[in-house]
Amino acid sequence: MIKSHLPDIISRSLNDTSATWRLRIDKDLPYFKGHFNRQPVLPGVTQLDWAIRLGCEHFQYPAYTTSLEVLKFQHLILPDTEIDLCVTLDTKKHKLSFIYCDDNTRFSSGRLAVCTQDAPNPVKMS
Repeated sequence: MIKSHLPDIISRSLNDTSATWRLRIDKDLPYFKGHFNRQPVLPGVTQLDWAIRLGCEHFQYPAYTTSLEVLKFQHLILPDTEIDLCVTLDTKKHKLSFIYCDDNTRFSSGRLAVCTQDAPNPVKMS
C-alpha cells in the first residue's frame, strides 16, 4: 500500500459509528501525474489508502486489515473536485465500509475487515 498524503479536508461530521469528510481533490496532488496523460484520474489505490487511514484513525484501529472484502470503482474522480468520503463501522464484526460520493454520484466503495496489531498475520495498509 502506498503512503499517500491526505487531501485538503473541507469539513467533517464524526460520531461513534460513522464519519464523513468533505475532501478537496486538488489538481496539483502528485497522484494525478502519469495517471493518465490525457485525463488525469485519482488512482484507486490512493482512494483505498485514504479510506483506511481516515477510517482507522477515527475509529481507533491500527491501519491494519485482514481482508479487503469488496472494492468497486463506478466513476472516475477527476482533478479539482469536491467529494465526500463516508466511512461506517460495524462494531460487532470489526468492518469498515466506505463510499466516495457527491450528491447522487457514487465514485467508489468498499468494505474491509480491520484487526488489532496482535491479531495473527496482520497486513499493514499504510
